[in-house]
Amino acid sequence: MSSARSVHRAAWRARRGGAALLAACGLLLAGCSSGGGPQAPAGGRPAPRSTAGDSVTPGSAAPTALRPLPAATPAALLPYYRQKLAWHACDGSFECATFRVPLDYARPGAGDLTLTAARKKATGAGHARVGSLLLNPGGPGGSAVSYLEGVAGTFAAPVRAAYDLVGFDPRGVGRSSPVQCLAGPRMDAYAAADTTPDTPAEVDALVRLDREFAAGCEQRSGRSLPHVGTVDAARDMDVLRALLGDAKLHYLGKSYGTYLGAVYAGLFPGRVGRMVLDGALDPSLDARRAALGQASGFETAWSSFARDCVTHADCPFGRTTAAAGRSLDALLRSIDRKPLPAGGGRRLTEALATTGVIQAMYADFLWPQLRTAAKDALRGDGKALMALADAYYERRSDGGYDNLMYANMAVNCLDMSAPFPGPRQVAAAVPAFVRASPHFGRAMAWMSLTCAYWPVKSVGGPRTVTAAGAPPIVVVGTTRDPATPYAWARSLAAQLSSGRLVTFRGDGHTAYGNRSDCVDTAVNTYLLEGEAPPEDKTCAS
Repeated sequence: MSSARSVHRAAWRARRGGAALLAACGLLLAGCSSGGGPQAPAGGRPAPRSTAGDSVTPGSAAPTALRPLPAATPAALLPYYRQKLAWHACDGSFECATFRVPLDYARPGAGDLTLTAARKKATGAGHARVGSLLLNPGGPGGSAVSYLEGVAGTFAAPVRAAYDLVGFDPRGVGRSSPVQCLAGPRMDAYAAADTTPDTPAEVDALVRLDREFAAGCEQRSGRSLPHVGTVDAARDMDVLRALLGDAKLHYLGKSYGTYLGAVYAGLFPGRVGRMVLDGALDPSLDARRAALGQASGFETAWSSFARDCVTHADCPFGRTTAAAGRSLDALLRSIDRKPLPAGGGRRLTEALATTGVIQAMYADFLWPQLRTAAKDALRGDGKALMALADAYYERRSDGGYDNLMYANMAVNCLDMSAPFPGPRQVAAAVPAFVRASPHFGRAMAWMSLTCAYWPVKSVGGPRTVTAAGAPPIVVVGTTRDPATPYAWARSLAAQLSSGRLVTFRGDGHTAYGNRSDCVDTAVNTYLLEGEAPPEDKTCAS
């Protein structure tokens, strides 16, 4: 779910101690999906981009073209491009550095932000150096520094030999002037809020919490809120490219990171090197169609989970896929009536239970955990489902929250106009969301409300990105990806003048580094040799 109901959770975090650490951050639901115009999309909480919408829904906006910036760097920005990075040892075997960027690119003298980057230097063993490979795991709000430190060792040895692996936390994220919004207990209340309101009083309660979240962000981070959009982050990435000494930007972006990469390519097509966009967003969609598309994506993922679940003796949802769906609905209705004890004085609400289920849709290695958590919930114990929800929200054991959800909402609400101006419009849209996703649609519609109360006016919108003149850009799409539906990858690859689509027929959010030798070989060959895959390459799971 995106935005405190966002759904671009970092699936790779859940893999710690596991094998496939290259899966991306996934938070699109209400925020974790960004896509859109010179800045990204937005949503209330869960809402990323989908093609669900080949027909424009009422109130949706038509896309415009994202145009490149002038090739020459403006004189006022030259001091930023001429900084010297002072690398120092950090976090074990990594190096870290900070660099300055203008708070407002339109007014470089109005103040600066300090951003943090980390790198793992190329081993140089057996392959000629290519340059730096910038990584972004998604979100928006995912820390690329933490991501790098978690996955650097999982890249193929030749890639580690040829590239310095670099992650930088975009503005407003992690270690880079992070956006802050709510203290832990109030964030608990926001995450637990009823997102399937049945009465006017429940609608009013949800609106109060959405307003409180937005007001908290303004109070704690008001200076930076107008300047944390994707266009600015892409421009920051170009500053870092120059400071790293690279003439071209080599880049691997996952989930929302594909939108960041696509915007970079649209703004600086002549500076694109080898670019891989895995788990793609469709920048041509507005927030409402994106939210509908993501609802459909999670329904597809649930169907895949249910087909697998009923083949296991420990499946708590029944023996057929239809029974599994009915059992899930009944469980959530029961929790809505009476939240479950979840340890430490906490109670699992329907919204948190839904979040826990959605978290498990990101990767099939989480499916056994969901089976166990659901079995416990059916027995009246909410701790295991709460643990999945906490992982999604990056809630720490001390009751605090990492910055992911705050940055997620801040970027999305700036990047794209709110999908709904108020609760009346959400209620009217619920039937369409339920058609797209019988199990999650109602909740996902109401999760899209927070941006309606955002204190800063959005600056972006849906855009087509062609990046004319860029070399081949590889777009990877997974056919049953929950958070970034496959149709989005097809759309982005078609928009890009040099897009090359790689299709992975399988489950989970993103594909590279996710148990597909076919995808890994295609991407690694491209990164190492510059040889792009053939048109419409397909890999089976």
